[in-house]
Amino acid sequence: MPAYLIIGNIFSLLSAICIAISVIKKSKKDFMYWQIGDALFGTFANVALYAYAALVISIICFVRNLLSYKNKLTKNITVILLIISIIVGLYANNLGLIGLLPIIASASYTICIYITKTEQQMRWALAINLLMWFVHNLYVQAYPSVIADIVLCFWTLVQIFKNRKNN
Repeated sequence: MPAYLIIGNIFSLLSAICIAISVIKKSKKDFMYWQIGDALFGTFANVALYAYAALVISIICFVRNLLSYKNKLTKNITVILLIISIIVGLYANNLGLIGLLPIIASASYTICIYITKTEQQMRWALAINLLMWFVHNLYVQAYPSVIADIVLCFWTLVQIFKNRKNN
């Protein structure tokens, strides 16, 4: 296995661990804290795997998650991040249609982070986001993330229904 795949998959695994921890958190702030790590490790994974659109998106997601965590994600900043992620993501896309998935996932999740108020709403947005990343990660051979995307999508759905019964 080439070194870039090994390195990319190590960072992919660390990213997956962060997203897994985020799913079980009880507050939106804690949810976003762990997603900062997800975006950071995802950035390094995408560098190693030569997935340039996903790299740009991961950097923007890091900024978005950090701002959301600090309660500084305003409407104007959200719009700016959306525009930047779409324009720069399209410019950096080297994977054709597959490269569009991180752009779409990020744009939709950015909107959800801004408009949602509860961790339950965030879980629904995350489940949809994970499905789009699953296809991308499978294509770029980020196998720990592929496994994590599947497991976490199901785990997130379990948490949604578990918390729905409790509320």
